[in-house]
Amino acid sequence: MPEGPEVETIRGGLSAGIVGQKIKEVGIIFAGSFVATDTELKNHVLGREVLAVERRGKVLIITLGGDYSLLVHLKMTGQMVFVKKDGERYAGGHPSESMRDDLPDKSTRVRIEFESGDSLFFNDQRKFGWIKLVRTEDIGQEPLLARMGPEALDPAFTPEYLGMWLRRHAKAPVKAVILDQSVVAGIGNIYADESLNLAKIHPATPAGSVSAAKTRDLTKAIQEIMRVANAAGGTSFSHYVNSFGGRGDYLSQARVFRRTGEPCPSCGTAIIKTRVAGRGTHLCPVCQKAPTKVSSRV
Repeated sequence: MPEGPEVETIRGGLSAGIVGQKIKEVGIIFAGSFVATDTELKNHVLGREVLAVERRGKVLIITLGGDYSLLVHLKMTGQMVFVKKDGERYAGGHPSESMRDDLPDKSTRVRIEFESGDSLFFNDQRKFGWIKLVRTEDIGQEPLLARMGPEALDPAFTPEYLGMWLRRHAKAPVKAVILDQSVVAGIGNIYADESLNLAKIHPATPAGSVSAAKTRDLTKAIQEIMRVANAAGGTSFSHYVNSFGGRGDYLSQARVFRRTGEPCPSCGTAIIKTRVAGRGTHLCPVCQKAPTKVSSRV
């Protein structure tokens, strides 16, 4: 699943293409991919102008003229492909031939046509992703969004805030806590490993044993890693291509993620891969000393 920086890159690409455009038609090919009634589409989507494309955690928010917005979650295999009438396109999400082939194709679940002649395709091979029409003023009450913590770069994400959550989940591995979207939004496996390495904290460390000083280090590390990842356009490997059809290059400068056997950027020790919080985890065994008492949730 793309993490915050990847979705932010998709947001930027779509914003450049669809903001200011008016929606002419919505073709729903798979009903489960678009949560809205025919009446709601007619009254709140057709003819409406796209005012903005925003992001909250891993969710895209397409604000329409009037009182409604579209929420988009790509999940594992979703794609957003914007195709201009002259054939130029911008694509983001799970890579497949659908990003460059004629659309709609067998993976297309929703097609949005604009009055300009441009189109936006929502493709999803596994049908786990979705688009949902919601009243704009109610977005904050949507269950998925209501549970989300602040973004890593939000002023509300402070050492004091993070420390509160670490104490609240004192026995859990620290990695599990920062992966929890109700603690901090947009962080997944990649950026959790990167942040913990930069802060020199072992991912299996019980959250309650992370000192105040280390909590400050971790807060700063998360913010730094997310700033760098956003600037790089996210991470590319087997499942992700960014909004401009290129590839995010964060992985080329990653500290530990997918660098098993390579030297740690701080001490030169070979990076190892283990398992923490149910996830494959990359770390430096020297810079990130294993806790003497490992959490039972590892």
